Amino acid sequence: MDEAVEPRWLDADERAAWIGLVGLLMRLGPALDAQLRRDAGLTLFEYSVLAGLSERPGRTMRMSELAAVAEGSLSRLSQVVARLERKGLVSRAADPTDGRYTLATLTEPGWDVVVATAPGHVAEVRRVVLDPLTRAQVRQLGAIGRRIGLAIDPGGECPPG
Repeated sequence: MDEAVEPRWLDADERAAWIGLVGLLMRLGPALDAQLRRDAGLTLFEYSVLAGLSERPGRTMRMSELAAVAEGSLSRLSQVVARLERKGLVSRAADPTDGRYTLATLTEPGWDVVVATAPGHVAEVRRVVLDPLTRAQVRQLGAIGRRIGLAIDPGGECPPG
């Protein structure tokens, strides 16, 4: 007969940390999204796609890899890349080494958007995330993020490389 296992309830410190983290997660994305929409007419996800491509050799990557880098599903990515493609910021083509895959490439106009948008985005990231912290806290935040990411996806990269 199976005995019911008592849940490991959160103590006061754990509950405060959890509530603080949930509040942060609920507000951070919308705050960064608002800045990007206001200054560049892009969503945070769109900018993540463009920035992810901008950091790759040839500004190109397989859609499946890009979905992981942008932290989105392949179907969501496909919709967003189609929208960015209509704006002339990204192009898609079959992977010449394996036609089962599609490559996304940042176009020159897309690169120009990243170059123009990055300073304001970095300033907002600094304002709302990094500047309120000490250097030691920034290092701790990085370590905490990696540990939580690995608990969520033990076999994955955190952040995806």
